[in-house]
Amino acid sequence: MSNIQKALYLYSVLQKLYNKMKIAKEYRWEMGHRLTFHTGGCASLHGHSYKLLVELEGNPDKNGMLLDYFEMDKIVFPLIKQFDHSFAVYEKDIVLIEFLTKIQSKINVFPLHPTAENLCVIFLEKLGQAGFPKNINKIKVRLSETEDVYAEETKNL
Repeated sequence: MSNIQKALYLYSVLQKLYNKMKIAKEYRWEMGHRLTFHTGGCASLHGHSYKLLVELEGNPDKNGMLLDYFEMDKIVFPLIKQFDHSFAVYEKDIVLIEFLTKIQSKINVFPLHPTAENLCVIFLEKLGQAGFPKNINKIKVRLSETEDVYAEETKNL
């Protein structure tokens, strides 16, 4: 048995003992918003190149795979598509909702201000209800609004 085979065997034994594995994938999209409560620049309509890191934790199957990344895409892409090139709008921002509707823009209306923190929780809740396989027991999302800021939240499934 080669050193690589020994390492893989030892890894598989440890995985069975600890029964945990994490995988992650990053998704990107463009979206606009404004924060009506903000006293600075974020009160103006603006946009970001968002990034969402979705991390799953659970028990690998008999082949050593937690979840095929193509299966992950089937769950996450529809959500990204819903938000891509849209505006995230607070439900009480009637002026913006009316304007965006009038010019036929793609909008997503939320019961909370579309801060990075609130959007992170919304993504986590939607993905938590998306029907991941039973071997997935934890999901973490990290929503980046810019290159150097993010909000992160974890949920046990």
